[in-house]
Amino acid sequence: MTMSQSKGFQALAQYIQREGGLPGRAVVERLPDGTEHRTGIWIGNQKARRDRLDPAQLRALADLGIEWAR
Repeated sequence: MTMSQSKGFQALAQYIQREGGLPGRAVVERLPDGTEHRTGIWIGNQKARRDRLDPAQLRALADLGIEWAR
């Protein structure tokens, strides 16, 4: 599964499109399929593990405007 196919990425993209910025740590995003995703926790984890993300994952996050992924 690529980053852009992950539930976390989908939830983050949806949140950013709607709100125009990054979610806070407590944000839980409801996806179109009805599932909920702890998006705030997920983006924090991605940032903490950014040195282990591959270039495609970092690029996908950077494309959403995530500064630390550049």
